[in-house]
Amino acid sequence: MPRTVWIARHGNRIDFVNPAWFDTAQRPYDPHLSEDGQIQAQQLANRLVGEGITQIIASPFLRTVQTAHAVAKKLDLPLKLDWGLGEWLNPEWMSCPETLSPEFLAKKFPKIDLSHPLGVPNYPETWKDCLQRTAETSQRLVNKFPEDNLLLVGHGASVLGTAMGLIPTLQEMDIKASLCCLVKIVKNGEEWKLELNGDTSHLTALETVIRFN
Repeated sequence: MPRTVWIARHGNRIDFVNPAWFDTAQRPYDPHLSEDGQIQAQQLANRLVGEGITQIIASPFLRTVQTAHAVAKKLDLPLKLDWGLGEWLNPEWMSCPETLSPEFLAKKFPKIDLSHPLGVPNYPETWKDCLQRTAETSQRLVNKFPEDNLLLVGHGASVLGTAMGLIPTLQEMDIKASLCCLVKIVKNGEEWKLELNGDTSHLTALETVIRFN
């Protein structure tokens, strides 16, 4: 039977909508979803009903957890967290990778399954480091869950890296990674093939410019 890996980016984030939020935020490098981002997350969840997903794994940043948890609730699946899918740990973007503890997140988002090893962030990292880390993560996860269809929920950078990890012939510019988009990669035989690239047909509001930070 063919295997499928779905890759999604988180929904719109509060600091994209209200840049001044950053100035008073308790954790300015871990923004939550904006109101329209929450709508996008629910539209993503509705889109993925009936697609046969059996494992959901997400970056531990709040915006990705919120996005993935909407899907986990809709599909009634546990949600695993993995630093391998995390944001690009660029020192020009953040002074440190600040996220809520897994235990706190699990209380707030009850679909979270803490049995999956979260891993640790390796801060700081270059762009090349980030692409390598996320590529290795997608390879690791498909090997860890060989019978499953996966949904990986990450960031713009991790959408690129995880897709390139499964299809090494892809280049960065080949992959579309707008907010709450979907990439679908299918394996039927020995090779992974790209079937959807940055699909946003499930969304009612779209970006006009793709932003990564």
